[in-house]
Amino acid sequence: MNQPFVSLCPEISRADALTLMDWLEDECVTRHLSDSRHVSRSIQQVINRVQLPILTHLFNQGGRFFMACDRDDVKVGFVRLVKAGPNCEMVLVIGNRDNWGRQLGASAIREAMKLAFFEMQADKLIAKIHPDNARSLKVFQRCGFLLESQTIGLKCLAMTSERYLRLLREGAAGYADNIHITEIDQARLRNLLAFGQASASFELAHEIERAIVVDPRQMPRDVVTMNSRALLQLDEDEMEVALVYPDDAEDGAGKLSVCAGIGTAILGCREGDAFDWRLPDRTWRIRIGSVLYQPEAAGDFHL
Repeated sequence: MNQPFVSLCPEISRADALTLMDWLEDECVTRHLSDSRHVSRSIQQVINRVQLPILTHLFNQGGRFFMACDRDDVKVGFVRLVKAGPNCEMVLVIGNRDNWGRQLGASAIREAMKLAFFEMQADKLIAKIHPDNARSLKVFQRCGFLLESQTIGLKCLAMTSERYLRLLREGAAGYADNIHITEIDQARLRNLLAFGQASASFELAHEIERAIVVDPRQMPRDVVTMNSRALLQLDEDEMEVALVYPDDAEDGAGKLSVCAGIGTAILGCREGDAFDWRLPDRTWRIRIGSVLYQPEAAGDFHL
């Protein structure tokens, strides 16, 4: 399944707020959004009242707000996640009508599920959709949401954490490329997360859950496992790296922690894999050129 790349960026700039205003002035965009006029008015008040270049803290009042960005870091929509008890409600908008039909919504939903279930620890993710909004209903259902309840003016679709994890482990959650980890690495990484040794680790938790688990002696030789060394291509630059646990990380020496950034991105990937990954500064194209050393292939099962 070839899905377009979408990342959810938590920083909201003044320029982003103006873009949101433009989207919310389009009747086709706001037709099925509840209270869109109030939202538009609130954004306008923020812009007029606060003379700051970054407005993230204002947009995050009462929930989490993200700009949805494409591969070129162009803002294509927004996602809002509001936690209420064990459940989380999601609002998704793809703002420019020229982007409708490109499956950007499905990619944004998958990123939102990752955040809701792995970072916000929600038991259930809910989307409340107008019955006439056939496009939104279709995309949420395609992502695995099930109809939970409905009234004349609203359909409530839901995804539970249990269902999401099952889809993730079965490879039915819409991620294009499989990754592989050993049974030993899986156990060690889960312990790492359980004891709070990994900061900003929801991405790693997600990768562990979606990975195909392999006996160390049966691991293909071209997979990046823990303590492997690999030659990567980052956009146009090449670099040799080692994938290590946090205590062994040295960025200057090319020893990348599995708990963050490129380290999380390459875990379980194979030679020739190429994909986009959002880092704090921007989106990068990462390609696994070759696996130079793999403990399992070398018989170093103690590492």
